[in-house]
Amino acid sequence: MRNQMIEIRDLSKTFTLHNQGSAVIPVMDGANLSVARGECVALTGASGAGKSTLMRMIYGNYLAAGGSIVVDGVDVVQAEPREILALRREVLGYVSQFLRVVPRVPTLDVVAEPLLAVGVEAEAARERARDLLTQLRIPERLWQLSPTSFSGGEQQRVNIARGFAHSYPAMLLDEPTASLDATNRATVLGLIEEAKARGAAIVGIFHDEAARDQVCDREIDVSVFTPGLQGAA
Repeated sequence: MRNQMIEIRDLSKTFTLHNQGSAVIPVMDGANLSVARGECVALTGASGAGKSTLMRMIYGNYLAAGGSIVVDGVDVVQAEPREILALRREVLGYVSQFLRVVPRVPTLDVVAEPLLAVGVEAEAARERARDLLTQLRIPERLWQLSPTSFSGGEQQRVNIARGFAHSYPAMLLDEPTASLDATNRATVLGLIEEAKARGAAIVGIFHDEAARDQVCDREIDVSVFTPGLQGAA
């Protein structure tokens, strides 16, 4: 079995500014990165260096201009939409900074949904959701309400619970401890360490340096892949 879960080779990305004469702006060139099972890699670099762009390309939200992004044997750059959807459902989790859910769906079901999608029995999925919501201190009285009405901090914790419900073999984490109090921050770091211990390969953006030092095995400065920023860090 290969040890590398995520392998990025010679990756490039451009944006076309259609409102400015279709000018083509290169934003990434020659990116190379491997992430092993059980490893957490932090993406670093100044604002605008391409951290979020790289995460979105790995997840398939942004189409690469060239190169490859292989996640558990699937090249995201070349994959068909159905393959991307299957990868997201079974292999690649993404904890973004923002909770996007269907209105009026109860919080318990929002968190359980990733498990139901991979065939976990309903009660077992909801039990896992209850456990995570309890760990992340979402009051039980809120579990049957839609999280769309929650505070920003509560929505963030629901988003984290949803992201860690299924034991994804690979995970993308975008500022998972941002704006959390010390107690919930420690809980999230514990969830990350548990994911690493079971072999998950993790790529994350961590502006919280102490959190980065605790859970990340190494750092990659994305600036070295960014035209115009190379050598500027």
